[in-house]
Amino acid sequence: MTLLSIIFPCTTGNAAVPRMAVMHMSPTPQLTSLPNVPTSHRLHVSSNFRKRYHCGESSKRSLACQGSLHKAAASSSIRSKMPAKLAVFVSGGGSNFRAIHDAILSGHIHAQIAVVVSDAPGCGAWAYARQAGIPTVCYPHSTRPYLDMPADAPPPLDTPSLIQILKQQLGVDFVILAGYLKLVPAALVREYKDAMLNIHPGLLPAFGGKGLYGLRVHKAVIASGARYSGATVHFVDEEYDTGPILAQAVVPVNPHDTPQMLAARVLQQEHRLYPTAVAALAEGRITWREDGIPIMWTPH
Repeated sequence: MTLLSIIFPCTTGNAAVPRMAVMHMSPTPQLTSLPNVPTSHRLHVSSNFRKRYHCGESSKRSLACQGSLHKAAASSSIRSKMPAKLAVFVSGGGSNFRAIHDAILSGHIHAQIAVVVSDAPGCGAWAYARQAGIPTVCYPHSTRPYLDMPADAPPPLDTPSLIQILKQQLGVDFVILAGYLKLVPAALVREYKDAMLNIHPGLLPAFGGKGLYGLRVHKAVIASGARYSGATVHFVDEEYDTGPILAQAVVPVNPHDTPQMLAARVLQQEHRLYPTAVAALAEGRITWREDGIPIMWTPH
């Protein structure tokens, strides 16, 4: 395997970057009802989805990660031969979600999207998931009514109910945040420690944190006079944008850029970078250095 390096748009070929994680893929359970989950909160899976993503016995094989990083902790990754199961969290149009889904359909990511979770039911990403036959759930539970709530949408879930569905009913291996704007509760982060990714439209650790998302990031970058910006994929911890960085892609900031122009340039790199990182996570190609830095490797 080859260590991936930071993507610069001026380079050719597929690119990505490094970081590390030892993921233990649990066997894939059958999609069954949970006795402890209220009937109204049980996830109903369409027949099309069942045909598309057949569940069976999963086998495991050990992937030994070796490299020149002699300071790295010796470890092995267990990867299921069955596709990894993903839960994708969305809040808006979901262009990164679509890029990941396209990469799955084309065979570039060995995974399946088991469910889409949204705090904005009826958003573009939600509608795309429904059209694609992917189950959807609304989260988090709120005392305020959701705007544009589809009539057939299930009731919003609280955190314990969502964890039960993800872990027990669906057997989700990894959580992928794709434009999800809420802070993920600590209980859910703990359930998916080193198994939850987010993408940020800036070069973390700069231009991140609460309130810095979307065009706000690009406005801040331009106002700072920074000559470069880009996208960052990172593992999720209990704060905004502070988890270990897995991969970055870099773009120039041009002298006469508007936030919209810079956003479009960064988004192109997001659509390349995020599927690459998700593929590495799903396929067990991430290892962890002993100082807590994740390293991402190419397939060969």
